[in-house]
Amino acid sequence: MGQSFSCSESEYEIGLLRAIQDGEIKVVADMIEEDSSVLEKTTFYDRLSALHVAAAHGQIQILSMLLDRSVGPDTLNRRKQTPLMLAAMHGKIACVRKLIQEGANILMFDSRNRRTCLHYAAYYGHSDCLQAILSAARSSDVAASWGFARFVNIRDKNGMTPLHLAARRRHPSCVHTLLDNGALVCSSTGGSGYPGSTPLHMAARGGSIDCVRELLAWGADRLQIDTSGRIPYFVALRHKYGACAALLNPSSAAPLVWPAALKFISELSPEAKTLLECALREANKEKEKAILNGTVYSQPFPDNSDVVFDDTASEASNIELCCICFDQVCTIEVQDCGHQMCAHCTLALCCHKKPDCSTVAVEAPVCPFCRSTIKQLAVAETKIITEVEVETGSASKPRKSKKSINFSEGSSSFKSLTSLGSFGKLGGRKSSEMIDKP
Repeated sequence: MGQSFSCSESEYEIGLLRAIQDGEIKVVADMIEEDSSVLEKTTFYDRLSALHVAAAHGQIQILSMLLDRSVGPDTLNRRKQTPLMLAAMHGKIACVRKLIQEGANILMFDSRNRRTCLHYAAYYGHSDCLQAILSAARSSDVAASWGFARFVNIRDKNGMTPLHLAARRRHPSCVHTLLDNGALVCSSTGGSGYPGSTPLHMAARGGSIDCVRELLAWGADRLQIDTSGRIPYFVALRHKYGACAALLNPSSAAPLVWPAALKFISELSPEAKTLLECALREANKEKEKAILNGTVYSQPFPDNSDVVFDDTASEASNIELCCICFDQVCTIEVQDCGHQMCAHCTLALCCHKKPDCSTVAVEAPVCPFCRSTIKQLAVAETKIITEVEVETGSASKPRKSKKSINFSEGSSSFKSLTSLGSFGKLGGRKSSEMIDKP
């Protein structure tokens, strides 16, 4: 970032900036009281202001003091970087939030790569900063005037979106955050219809199997070519990332795709969404094991789920199971009709085919019990069937005694669904550039 201080600068200015770096708020306040004009001065070479230095080093108290003294939040350095860009670059989330709160412009571009603060957060892998910027974009004038979807997919001078940068730099959490907020999974760096690299090409180039998994689960096309006519599979092979190449091989089984195109999926509660995402990962884990089994690239699938169903009832109690797979607990309820299923079977209904990006409207699935259109899903209340209900015949559904059920385990649920044909037709398959640091 070039924060070395030139001998051309006055000893007073050097002392001020060093005090800001060290977080010596009283020293900074005394120096500003003595000579307030120092707030308008910058370093000789990089033209860093006091606000730039405070933001980059996460000195939130000093940053707040400077903003309270009417220092503009969008001051520019030599590369036209704002304090918000530097805070996002270094992952200083408190400073990011404060600058946004004080009206910092999230749509400003730097002069080197024409990147915004969103690009910086994605490039350096700070998902919390990324989420803060995206949340601000939804509630600010950006959404109304420029368009939120356009902002999420904003390009730098090389045609890279924040999703491209996050995938290339091996940041799966940022990839997920961007996709969950409307980033285009098949966006290309080529403009005006010309082929270019997709985020999947970037993930293959970076060798991040986690990013590859995430992109494939959101419908990335394994057959899309870049400017050199290569599909992601050949990009991974060229850079000797064998595990990535195995998953990207068009002849291998396609993973299940998150049904983002369905309206009720975008309106899921966080709890219901977590359950379904966990089921998707579990199903894809089984597919990946089959692809990598017996190869030198076999490796455990990461388990990021902490979703646990805890049965606090006695061991004599029985948990009502899904009437489709007869294996998992009913955790998802179809609103209006009230019928319940497990997350795995619900996902099977939603992912019966890969979404077609060219289709404006996607037909919603129907409840397998009453055939009514599914309009909304919610987390179901777990039903405990007692022995009294069993004896009186009031319990009509299968049951199974369990103390606790971890939805991140249980490959048996996937096998039972496979035997029923639920996943048999899922995930249908359709017949690089260098990056400069900001």
